Amino acid sequence: MSDPLTAPLRDVIARHDLTARKALGQHFLLDLNLTGRIAALAAPLAGVNVIEVGPGPGGLTRALLASAAASVTAVEIDRRAIAALEEMRRAAGPRLRIVAADALCLDYRALVPAPRVVVANLPYNIATPLLLGWLREAAAFERLVLMFQREVADRLCAAPGSPAYGRLAVLTQFLCRVERALVLPPQAFMPPPKVFSAVVVLEPHAEQPAPALRAALERLTAAAFGQRRKMLRGALRGLGGETLLRDAEIDGTRRAESLEIAEFVHLAGRLAVREAPGITKL
Repeated sequence: MSDPLTAPLRDVIARHDLTARKALGQHFLLDLNLTGRIAALAAPLAGVNVIEVGPGPGGLTRALLASAAASVTAVEIDRRAIAALEEMRRAAGPRLRIVAADALCLDYRALVPAPRVVVANLPYNIATPLLLGWLREAAAFERLVLMFQREVADRLCAAPGSPAYGRLAVLTQFLCRVERALVLPPQAFMPPPKVFSAVVVLEPHAEQPAPALRAALERLTAAAFGQRRKMLRGALRGLGGETLLRDAEIDGTRRAESLEIAEFVHLAGRLAVREAPGITKL
């Protein structure tokens, strides 16, 4: 058998019968030039513990091992891919660790010590829930370099008033600096998805909000954008919208897409204090 760290990825896929499974949201990136560019977006990695979710046959894993990262922890649920990664682990040594688990069920603080970076070609079917979970723990990460469907990437970067602006934009931009760094065509993958993909770099802000404020912002944006055609006074009725908007001095006839992120944060602060009166600082 050829060296697992240099063997053609198509050979690895064939040997382990790694045909992509739709149920797992799998689209394998085989172009090693592209995987190298994605790994470079996570730099600097010296002394950093990298977490990769959904490595599949290990193309991106190879690029991360070629970096200065202190360690690479590959989280994979597909037993076929785990067998391929085990070959790579035996060749790479202790810098590569494989965790056979559902990525949605892990405690990432406990998984590896800080400093941590997540670099992943995310399975499309769980990409958004994974992101929301990581945002709740944003302070735990130095950065996140994540591949999404381009439509989702556009939503993360969207500005107020644009068609893509919504809950994901507000939550992500409140907690992180966001940059869409790379767009990939369908033919870069095997099998090709029906859409373009994009890599987004998220760098959590040095100062993160209190958990009560973040939780209030999640509830507020879920209500506001869940009924985005409605005026805010109607969309937020279940959260005491009329009173909340009046106290925040925001016109209740406006719609969610017109509010700046700072206005949502102001509203969320009012909501958090109202629901937990003992809070004096957010």
